[in-house]
Amino acid sequence: MTLRMSSNTDKRFRGIPIVQSGTKYKTEEGFSAIKNGVKNRRDVEPLDIGRKPRWLRAKMPSGKGYSVVRNIVKQHRLSTVCEESMCPNVGECWNAGTATIMVMGSVCTRACRFCAVDTGNPKGWLDTEEPVNTGRAVQLMGLEYVVITSVDRDDIADGGAAHYAECVRQIKQQNPNTAVEALTPDFNGVMEHVEIVVDSGLEVFAQNVETVKRLTHPVRDPRASYEQTIAVLRHAKNHRPDILTKTSLMLGLGERDNEIMQTMDDLRDANVDILTLGQYLRPTPNHLAVERFVTPDEFDLYRREGLDKGFLEVVAGPMVRSSYRAEQVLQKNNVGLAV
Repeated sequence: MTLRMSSNTDKRFRGIPIVQSGTKYKTEEGFSAIKNGVKNRRDVEPLDIGRKPRWLRAKMPSGKGYSVVRNIVKQHRLSTVCEESMCPNVGECWNAGTATIMVMGSVCTRACRFCAVDTGNPKGWLDTEEPVNTGRAVQLMGLEYVVITSVDRDDIADGGAAHYAECVRQIKQQNPNTAVEALTPDFNGVMEHVEIVVDSGLEVFAQNVETVKRLTHPVRDPRASYEQTIAVLRHAKNHRPDILTKTSLMLGLGERDNEIMQTMDDLRDANVDILTLGQYLRPTPNHLAVERFVTPDEFDLYRREGLDKGFLEVVAGPMVRSSYRAEQVLQKNNVGLAV
């Protein structure tokens, strides 16, 4: 995780100027970045405030488990993707003893048009103490299941694979009973770098395809590709058949039903075990607009189609994100969602 406080509320209390979405700023490490990943544009449409259907109303995070994890995150100035990506499920997951920790900093070298993570060029910067601190953070939070994810680091020769793998090893060393899921970058399709992470001791390897083939661009950064993600997932499974492989698909970006089915077929052809399906929600006016709100009944249909195609589990629902209730996936009950 990145040793910094990330929320605007915390910054107000500390007297640090709040950076507005879409503007360039200087990070504490001294390099430039764009807040929320996409620059301000003059042709933006307003956010669809008031148009969200009732099934997309998230509960305010609360509860004893949530409070404990939040206090530890604040006290130790940790960065979780739960907060950085504005996830609506943070309260539910933290109360369940699950969290997603973002390593290798909070500035991504890519600029996907759906993602609210800051973008820039960290110029090779890494926190050398991060692996040990990550293991310690998991111990402090008492996590039974942890998802480790990261920004893309195209500025590093191996894409950060060695650093990422060391974070996983330190978690396992300090928390031998904690299950680890790695939601990784694509490492530019360099399979030896993929293997470094796959061999680190994790239980689940994930890389998100994000959307159907036709919409990959402009949804994803030009350096990402549909074929490359599937190739990475295929190689991870071939290299370590004993691990579970997992990917995620956002719906509501203009995809068609036949394209969703084709994506499922392509993923099963690569022996991907687990698929999550959720509603895309536009994080800022500079990001891609929502084309449709998928109903709970439609998510139920897509889940049944995916199970029929052979996935071990398809977690599907409007509020589902790639790491949503990840510790429950193999219960094969849609992680308890009522759909």
